[in-house]
Amino acid sequence: MTNYSEIFKKVFNDIGQRSAYSQMLIGVSSGWVTGYTTMKIGKFAAFAVGGSIILLEIAHQEGLIKINWSKLDKSVDKLADKVEASLGREKNWKDKTERYVDNQLDRAESLLTRNGKKVAKWYTKLIGDEEGPKVNDLHIFLASFFGGVALGIATG
Repeated sequence: MTNYSEIFKKVFNDIGQRSAYSQMLIGVSSGWVTGYTTMKIGKFAAFAVGGSIILLEIAHQEGLIKINWSKLDKSVDKLADKVEASLGREKNWKDKTERYVDNQLDRAESLLTRNGKKVAKWYTKLIGDEEGPKVNDLHIFLASFFGGVALGIATG
């Protein structure tokens, strides 16, 4: 885990040392590659899933695959009955749920108050200070990266 964080810090520190134009060029080009690749993989995945569904339907029509719909419906109905029966047996499920949610909210509140300063420190380090966001090297790269992703999706 530490190796990945060190690599991540090194890469972003190297990008942060470059000029704004270099950061924009790196961000747009890597974003475009990411968006273009995502669109091509997405199209291939959609084609593969859709094609397999069509092939299964053709095989069913030709009699190569036989689906016993009544057996499938019965098994689904039995499963639904089991779920309803297990939910119906719980007499105090509302009380148990309320107690569980209250405990989880208490834990979340204590966790947030304990780590609030750490989160605020991280967040303000990312966007600037308490007075508002400030443009830094990471923002230039990220903005150009997301612009490149949008461009890659549009051209993919």
